[in-house]
Amino acid sequence: MSFSLLDIWTHMGFTARAVNLVMLIMSIYSLSIMIERFMTYRKAKKQSRAYAPKVAKLLKDGKIQEAIKISSGKEVKNSHLAKVLLAGLNEYEYQKESGGVSRDEMMEAAHRAIERATALNLTDLRRGLSGLATVGATAVFVGLFGTVAGIINAFRGMALTGSGGIGAVSAGIAEALVATAFGLFVAIPAVWAFNYLSTRVEGFTVEMDNSASELIDYMAKKTAA
Repeated sequence: MSFSLLDIWTHMGFTARAVNLVMLIMSIYSLSIMIERFMTYRKAKKQSRAYAPKVAKLLKDGKIQEAIKISSGKEVKNSHLAKVLLAGLNEYEYQKESGGVSRDEMMEAAHRAIERATALNLTDLRRGLSGLATVGATAVFVGLFGTVAGIINAFRGMALTGSGGIGAVSAGIAEALVATAFGLFVAIPAVWAFNYLSTRVEGFTVEMDNSASELIDYMAKKTAA
């Protein structure tokens, strides 16, 4: 028997083929998450870098309406900073226009709006990461299951034919070990990508927290003036 991948696939049993197909689906799924998240984070970083100095200048000049307008523009729709600051600015303006609320109530309402926006934004930024972690944690075990099933079939075939020796089971064991190799091939990149993307999310969280704190400080100075 040849040990090319095509020949190994041809001689695989039903269980081994099913396991490898499952891992192929897991591989495609994890790869799609990696690409989509990488592109999303790249856009968020690029747009936020361009947005931050613009909105900071507008707020410094006291142009809150202009800051709200730029924060809701299409050019910053993927910016994590714009989403958080927009929520705080909108709530601040609403409370100020409503009247009849104290300075502390106004600040508390804006702070709650920022917290809600941050939580929603983090949920969106983490979308897909749990699936990536699941693939990284389970792909090896799925492959191991395929290997065990393949070895069992190899020894059962040896028992049915009555032949013995390593030569009688070497082909079957080779087929079985393909599943473990495939499992490692799927799991390792998924774990690496999960750790990398999680670090990116942590960085975005710090940026949102810092921007929110700066906005709250700005509002406190405006209301105190």
